[in-house]
Amino acid sequence: MPVETPIRWGMIGCGAVTEMKSGPAYQQTPDFELVAVMARNKERAQHYAERHGVPHYFDNADDVIFNNDIDAIYIATPPDSHTHFGLKVAAAGKPCSIEKPLAPTFAECTTLVNAFKQRGLPLFVAYYRRSLPRFNKIKALIDQGQIGTPRQIHWQLSRYPGPQEIAGEYQWRTDKHIAPAGYFDDLASHGLDLFAYLLGNYQQATGFNLNQQGYYTASDAVAACWLHQSGVAGTGSWNFGCAKRQDTALIQGSHGEIRFAVFADKPIVVESESGTQEFHIENPKHIQQYHVMNMRNSLIDQAQHPSTGDSALHTSWVMDCILK
Repeated sequence: MPVETPIRWGMIGCGAVTEMKSGPAYQQTPDFELVAVMARNKERAQHYAERHGVPHYFDNADDVIFNNDIDAIYIATPPDSHTHFGLKVAAAGKPCSIEKPLAPTFAECTTLVNAFKQRGLPLFVAYYRRSLPRFNKIKALIDQGQIGTPRQIHWQLSRYPGPQEIAGEYQWRTDKHIAPAGYFDDLASHGLDLFAYLLGNYQQATGFNLNQQGYYTASDAVAACWLHQSGVAGTGSWNFGCAKRQDTALIQGSHGEIRFAVFADKPIVVESESGTQEFHIENPKHIQQYHVMNMRNSLIDQAQHPSTGDSALHTSWVMDCILK
């Protein structure tokens, strides 16, 4: 079914993620226009709109969601409000893109995905690593058999507590009512979603979590093991109170291995029977550029998008298994 262009986007929330990572990507993608932004503080919305050249700004989300001059909605608020706004977008009958994680719980994610399915509406989720050339290179290496048959994956992510946490300053990412597992919800979700993309969906998972530091209400340490449907076994550990920052993922296969970082700007290192190779692939200036371009291709050209409500729901399920 032909889609009228340009597709006019309205953005709910204009926090840090929208400044460089996402907002400009919507503005620079062919056939897309960012025409409105919303924040609860109207002055903040106005400031964002003026700095980024967005023509309209509001302090009420309904004025964006139910606006006849807006075709699609990007929800860029903290995850505890995603279900509330997402269900309104589904009721308005508009395509939607939602920041990750899709919602704080698997049950809420299910509700959101079903609401869009029932209306036959596209739902995208900002697990943008599935669209980045860096990680698609890793997928190609695996699919080409560069390390033989993948056998296992391990990811270790650690960092030291920041001054805000030590000082006890409030931030939503460490509020257990918004992100029960703290930075695990915010950061580990990216890696777990990526691993499903690289190695196939999960079959089962388990884990434990705890608060070791007491700086905030959410968990700060998580350990897990899982099994992909492909037979690849996985383990992971995430700790946000260590002395050293670390971000190392290792995929081992029957004839080699691939080392890479999920967040850090490090080369992809492949060791196989033919020797060692390094691949340096830079991320785009606006990290969601390829993700948003793939949304354009999906909406206009009917191409399959790698990060949908269904794939994000599966990521929510494995996180739920780990945190239980």
